[in-house]
Amino acid sequence: MNILELMRIGTVIPVIVIEKIEHAVPLARALVAGGLRVLELTLRTPVALQAIGAIAQEVEGAIIGVGTITRADDFAESIKAGALFGVSPGLTHELIAAARDSGLPLLPGVMTPSDVIAARTAGFTALKLFPAQQAGGVSMLRALGGPFPDVTFCPTGGITAATAPDFLRLPNVACVGGSWLTPPDAIAVGDWGRITALARETVQLRRQSG
Repeated sequence: MNILELMRIGTVIPVIVIEKIEHAVPLARALVAGGLRVLELTLRTPVALQAIGAIAQEVEGAIIGVGTITRADDFAESIKAGALFGVSPGLTHELIAAARDSGLPLLPGVMTPSDVIAARTAGFTALKLFPAQQAGGVSMLRALGGPFPDVTFCPTGGITAATAPDFLRLPNVACVGGSWLTPPDAIAVGDWGRITALARETVQLRRQSG
């Protein structure tokens, strides 16, 4: 499955930070139960790779990817853990080569028109606009649609349940990335029902934005 196909599975890709390994499986199960199968778990904590492995092995229906890929070594480690795709905040020659060598589908981050041109030249036409709000948000994506009609975006960064529909109305946006689905206070007390409810609400966003 390529990145564009993954982007079109769900309205939102939850951006997940796991601080404690025991939270990984129940959190992923809560999101999948709410209808969100494509999950991005970021490499921001010491237990991230272990958490990816646990979700890959134990959560039926989850399509687990690794976020915050910034080094070539991240690819091999992520694949070994069980990740099915990768997400990076930017794109370098080193990351391009590592993505090609590893075969791991990559959603690279861009912020400017020059970034888009460089990514497209490297063969990427499914891109993450990051950080979306700081990069110009909806207005920026509208502007990019003219010169880059063949590029599809997943804007991430500063997007909320309230603003997501504005992004999802755009023809060049397949999905958005969001961290609002995994509130730290809910995770801390194991309120998985709340997270499932947030996921279910999120699944409806595409219908509301249509």
